[in-house]
Amino acid sequence: GILCHHERWDGRGYPLNIKGEEIPLAARILAVADCFDALVSERCYKPALPRDEAFKLICEEAGTHFDPLLVEIFLSLRPKIEKHLDKKASRVTE
Repeated sequence: GILCHHERWDGRGYPLNIKGEEIPLAARILAVADCFDALVSERCYKPALPRDEAFKLICEEAGTHFDPLLVEIFLSLRPKIEKHLDKKASRVTE
């Protein structure tokens, strides 16, 4: 999963330039999760994006960057993801 999580559904990724279902399932899942985490997390070089914008960007990349079925599943989990992020944020502010 780690090796291939920068591959893209459309084949324009790296390091192996594989596409679609050639990309291991674990890597396709990790790609969505890693990208979302990077978008909603503050970094020393960028602020965190609002969640709505992050979900929208993931959705827009379905079929190009990400496996469209996995994006659909990811979006169906949004309430659980939001709940987890809310819990995480409340622990940080305590």
